[in-house]
Amino acid sequence: MGLSAKTSFRVRYAETDQMGIVYHANYLVWFEVGRSELFRELNLPYTQFEEQGLGLAVIEASCRYRKPSRYDDELVIITEIDHMSSRTASFSYQVYREETLLAEGKTVHVFLNKEGRPVDVRKYAIWPLLQSILEK
Repeated sequence: MGLSAKTSFRVRYAETDQMGIVYHANYLVWFEVGRSELFRELNLPYTQFEEQGLGLAVIEASCRYRKPSRYDDELVIITEIDHMSSRTASFSYQVYREETLLAEGKTVHVFLNKEGRPVDVRKYAIWPLLQSILEK
């Protein structure tokens, strides 16, 4: 789709393990940070979904770790929308330290209502905003 955002951050000490390397599950947390920032940059913060009773639940996640990152590293995560429909969305991620690719991953999501049931987001007021973004 080509819609992407760059998010910069610094590795915190609490994100590392006993060996001083970032604990693997933190990359999934960083993917969420990247997704939230991407939506924010599109003028569609995640809170707008929640205000309409929508959630975007992860149904699949993967991460390939290429190089370790450590405490105090300055990192950039590039988040891209791979696919979005009225029911699902998928995103890809790349985590860099300067020019070095440290990790890459993907998440797949489904739109849910407040009861936790899958929904067609075209039935919600947010759909025209999503649709206009996706058409760009």
